Amino acid sequence: SWARGAPWRWRVVVSPSPGICWRSPEPGAPHFVDLGDEIDESATVCIVEVMKLMSHLKAGVSGRVVAVYGENGVAVELGQPLFAIAPTGSAS
Repeated sequence: SWARGAPWRWRVVVSPSPGICWRSPEPGAPHFVDLGDEIDESATVCIVEVMKLMSHLKAGVSGRVVAVYGENGVAVELGQPLFAIAPTGSAS
Protein backbone atom coordinates (compact mmCIF):
# COMPACT_ATOMS: atom_id res chain seq x y z
CA SER A 1 0.00 0.00 0.00
CA TRP A 2 1.05 3.57 -0.58
CA ALA A 3 1.05 6.99 1.08
CA ARG A 4 0.16 10.01 -1.01
CA GLY A 5 3.37 11.54 -2.36
CA ALA A 6 5.56 8.53 -1.49
CA PRO A 7 7.80 7.28 -4.31
CA TRP A 8 6.35 4.16 -5.94
CA ARG A 9 9.29 1.99 -4.81
CA TRP A 10 8.71 2.66 -1.10
CA ARG A 11 6.80 0.09 0.95
CA VAL A 12 4.31 1.91 3.17
CA VAL A 13 3.23 0.14 6.35
CA VAL A 14 -0.40 1.00 7.13
CA SER A 15 -2.60 0.46 10.15
CA PRO A 16 -4.58 -2.80 9.90
CA SER A 17 -7.40 -1.33 12.02
CA PRO A 18 -8.44 1.75 13.97
CA GLY A 19 -6.59 1.96 17.27
CA ILE A 20 -3.68 3.56 19.11
CA CYS A 21 -0.18 3.53 17.59
CA TRP A 22 2.64 2.61 19.97
CA ARG A 23 6.16 3.10 18.63
CA SER A 24 7.78 1.45 21.70
CA PRO A 25 7.15 -1.89 23.43
CA GLU A 26 6.54 -0.08 26.75
CA PRO A 27 6.62 3.49 28.13
CA GLY A 28 10.14 4.89 28.25
CA ALA A 29 11.62 2.18 26.03
CA PRO A 30 13.36 3.04 22.74
CA HIS A 31 11.23 3.06 19.59
CA PHE A 32 11.04 -0.18 17.62
CA VAL A 33 12.40 1.74 14.59
CA ASP A 34 13.43 5.32 13.84
CA LEU A 35 13.99 7.37 10.72
CA GLY A 36 17.10 6.15 8.91
CA ASP A 37 17.23 2.71 10.57
CA GLU A 38 18.19 -0.27 8.40
CA ILE A 39 15.73 -3.06 9.16
CA ASP A 40 14.84 -6.53 7.90
CA GLU A 41 11.43 -7.72 6.79
CA SER A 42 10.62 -9.36 10.13
CA ALA A 43 11.31 -6.21 12.19
CA THR A 44 8.43 -4.94 14.32
CA VAL A 45 7.85 -1.28 13.42
CA CYS A 46 5.08 -0.52 15.93
CA ILE A 47 2.08 -1.86 17.82
CA VAL A 48 -1.52 -0.93 17.05
CA GLU A 49 -3.70 -1.41 20.13
CA VAL A 50 -7.42 -2.10 19.77
CA MET A 51 -9.37 -2.67 22.99
CA LYS A 52 -6.24 -4.01 24.77
CA LEU A 53 -5.43 -6.34 21.84
CA MET A 54 -1.90 -5.58 20.61
CA SER A 55 -1.13 -6.08 16.91
CA HIS A 56 2.61 -6.06 16.21
CA LEU A 57 3.15 -4.64 12.72
CA LYS A 58 6.08 -6.05 10.75
CA ALA A 59 8.06 -4.17 8.12
CA GLY A 60 7.32 -6.75 5.42
CA VAL A 61 10.44 -5.72 3.47
CA SER A 62 14.13 -5.23 4.24
CA GLY A 63 15.38 -1.69 3.82
CA ARG A 64 15.76 1.76 5.35
CA VAL A 65 13.03 3.64 7.24
CA VAL A 66 12.55 6.80 5.13
CA ALA A 67 9.40 8.26 6.70
CA VAL A 68 7.62 8.02 10.03
CA TYR A 69 3.96 9.07 9.82
CA GLY A 70 2.59 7.49 13.01
CA GLU A 71 3.03 9.22 16.35
CA ASN A 72 3.39 7.43 19.66
CA GLY A 73 0.14 7.18 21.64
CA VAL A 74 -1.98 8.77 18.92
CA ALA A 75 -5.17 7.31 17.43
CA VAL A 76 -4.88 5.89 13.90
CA GLU A 77 -7.48 4.85 11.33
CA LEU A 78 -7.79 1.73 9.19
CA GLY A 79 -5.34 2.02 6.28
CA GLN A 80 -3.54 5.07 7.68
CA PRO A 81 0.14 5.19 6.65
CA LEU A 82 2.49 4.70 9.62
CA PHE A 83 5.96 4.16 8.10
CA ALA A 84 7.64 4.15 4.69
CA ILE A 85 10.55 1.84 3.92
CA ALA A 86 12.90 2.11 0.93
CA PRO A 87 13.61 -1.52 0.03
CA THR A 88 17.22 -2.69 0.07
CA GLY A 89 18.76 -2.12 -3.34
CA SER A 90 16.44 0.74 -4.33
CA ALA A 91 17.39 4.37 -4.52
CA SER A 92 15.56 6.45 -1.95
